[in-house]
Amino acid sequence: MKLSIVATLYQSAAYIAEFHQRASAAAKLLVGDDYEIVLVNDGSPDDSLDLAIALTEEDAHVIVVDLSRNFGHHKAMMTGLAHAKGDRIFLIDSDLEEEPECLIVFDEKMQSNPCDVVYGVQNKRKGNWFERWSGKWFYRFFKALTGMALPENVVTARLMSRRYVDALLRHEEREVFMAGLWHITGFVQHPQTIKKHSTSETTYTFRRKMSLLVNSVTSFSNAPLVSIFYIGVAISIFALFYIGYLVIHWLFLARPLSGWTSVMASIWLLGGMVISFIGVVGIYLAKIFSETKQRPYTIVRQVHARKQD
Repeated sequence: MKLSIVATLYQSAAYIAEFHQRASAAAKLLVGDDYEIVLVNDGSPDDSLDLAIALTEEDAHVIVVDLSRNFGHHKAMMTGLAHAKGDRIFLIDSDLEEEPECLIVFDEKMQSNPCDVVYGVQNKRKGNWFERWSGKWFYRFFKALTGMALPENVVTARLMSRRYVDALLRHEEREVFMAGLWHITGFVQHPQTIKKHSTSETTYTFRRKMSLLVNSVTSFSNAPLVSIFYIGVAISIFALFYIGYLVIHWLFLARPLSGWTSVMASIWLLGGMVISFIGVVGIYLAKIFSETKQRPYTIVRQVHARKQD
């Protein structure tokens, strides 16, 4: 098979029909009938699954992978890639914020500049000021804490070679952060600027973005653990100098120290730092615990497809 189009479904009922029509037209323009469309239902609460199954009855190119519950966008994408059989794989969201027709632009870019990945980037991040601001600082914090310079304003849409996807699927961690995995998998990757529309409100709230930042940093770097050591050393050095100051004050000035406020402030400061440091260590221990259990990151309930004649 020459081409696989992979998309996830979550509250996608309003977009499925148009997405299928436009994605099919783009695929036929490139490879004729030698393609498939893999739709992964990530526990969508609306009737996305029923609409997708209806498409399998009308179009033999459509395959629906129904997950047993909602596992998250990134894990659903990895599951879709694992079910794709094409020599090239086009990954895209089904909400039409990224136009399915950009497959043609990506193919032209891949043909003119031989590479394994052509990925989409936005000229300007969509959304309100807070969404743009939080997205910008997410990448800055990630780079500062991990040393990895991820492409900014990257979108889901990307055209990938078979060997790149096979290498990507070799990552088996349970806490999946796709932007990081795309980057560390390597190979030759070229960006392509596209326009991203605002067809729906983002499901990535500030709380989810903070959770994603913590998960991504602890998945790709031990910098928080190392920083705990250096902060501890700095506090110890400061404490030694302060002890020396107190001794000199007591020997030569012989005045009673009033230091109740400073003592209490130090206790609260150090107590809070100790608790936060234990929390950082706990996050890493939780990840080790999760990885050692080797649970699958998704569970497929059923795969729907029309039998070929």
